[in-house]
Amino acid sequence: MAPSSLFDKIFSLFLFISLFSIAHNSLARQHTTPKTSDSLVLGLTNTRTTIKLPKESSILNLKVSSQTLDMLEPLKEVRDGYIISLNLGSPPQVIQVYMDTGSDLTWVPCGNLSFNCIDCQEYTIHSSMSRYSPLHSSSCVRDTCASQFCIDVHSSDNPYDPCNIAGCSLSTLMKGICSRPCPSFVYTYGEGIVSGTLTRDTLRVHGTTDRDVTREVSNFGFGCVGSTYREPIGIAGFGKGSFSLPSQLGFIQKGFSHCFLPFKFANNPNVSSPLVVGDLAISSKEDMQFTPMLTNPMYPNYYYIGLVGISLGTASGSLIQVPTNLRDFDISGNGGMLIDSGTTYTHLPQPFYSQLLSELESVINHPRATEVEARTGFDLCFRVPCINNITNGLALMDIDDHLLPSITFHFMNNVSLVLPQGNNFYAMGAPRNSTVVKCLLFQSMDDEEYGPAGVFGSFQQQNVEVVYDMENQRIGFQTMDCASSSAFQQLNKP
Repeated sequence: MAPSSLFDKIFSLFLFISLFSIAHNSLARQHTTPKTSDSLVLGLTNTRTTIKLPKESSILNLKVSSQTLDMLEPLKEVRDGYIISLNLGSPPQVIQVYMDTGSDLTWVPCGNLSFNCIDCQEYTIHSSMSRYSPLHSSSCVRDTCASQFCIDVHSSDNPYDPCNIAGCSLSTLMKGICSRPCPSFVYTYGEGIVSGTLTRDTLRVHGTTDRDVTREVSNFGFGCVGSTYREPIGIAGFGKGSFSLPSQLGFIQKGFSHCFLPFKFANNPNVSSPLVVGDLAISSKEDMQFTPMLTNPMYPNYYYIGLVGISLGTASGSLIQVPTNLRDFDISGNGGMLIDSGTTYTHLPQPFYSQLLSELESVINHPRATEVEARTGFDLCFRVPCINNITNGLALMDIDDHLLPSITFHFMNNVSLVLPQGNNFYAMGAPRNSTVVKCLLFQSMDDEEYGPAGVFGSFQQQNVEVVYDMENQRIGFQTMDCASSSAFQQLNKP
């Protein structure tokens, strides 16, 4: 998260050039318990690097539909995150968005010509991504000031202020019957900002038993965004708040699971990561290791876990004690380890991060590739010999991983997760002169005083089934071949 002074400058710039009237948005939400639940299975794609840090929290009472089902969808992998396709509107428009456990609001880019992304030059690869057109959907409606979503998306001291400015009388505000459109909003992330309007339309999702049958979810609420800062693609929020996709579908009291494919499958159209939402996601999981889902009293709608140590090499390797703020919160809600699919690499606080680098360097005998470190920005790169002079890129990445030490994360409740070898060091290019340069894909937290003390990113979650058991407030881990899991769920194309 940028320091407040830098953020103020960025935000002021955005206000100046934004096409919308804006108000600060609150990310953390609460909602009422759904009456029934089953399951859904979704599919993901890979992308994203920004750490989304908590904002102010607010309380929201939201009635969700009791008509729910299990859901299974494929997640397509791109280079910096995982993408899910949303089927919105009548007739359906397929919009690709990031699956993000670190935020609540689901939003999509709106308008074929009017969508404007500021400072997005580095994201030009996504310029061809689909956009939602409200004019081409017969079921699209603008949300009104009577909606609880409208009250909650605006973080004014008085929730009636935005709608009063929109022209709602005090009597209609108090009765919750003002039919005027909800004013435009602004929603902030760690480094990005989006501005848009609250919209409702029909969402179609796939069930777990028959992938050819879709279920219609009417009046699904989302942001129709026309202007952003460093946010080129929409987001499906999977946080605990009322705006999130699981909350609106009635699954947030059950849970969901995902199994992220490795980077080598990025942009492969034939393989998808399985995302399961509902009962199926948490059933028959008792053999998994579960760590408590920590509750941050200030930011209750984010997923926190407690890291107690890290060990290198075999199970007999010495345990590196981590600072207590990776499992504790201060009175302002700072601390804990955030688990976030929207952050690519795992981030650790200083000085512990530097200690981990020193420990790794002491047990690795390969020469450092300092020029690659300077070029890429990664902090620890080595020239690793190619076994038997094998130079087949993808095969090599898997074969020579044992030449680098394994890394085990130790979480609360005696949970030990040995990260798959491909989740630690990654080849920066093709082999040359019988060696390949591999860099540690961990990073240091930019701001150690505000927000989470650490973040467990999606790269380190590859080939791991991660289960969000909301009913029992715990998160489970189990190493798995996610490509085989995808084939089992029949998500792969022939």
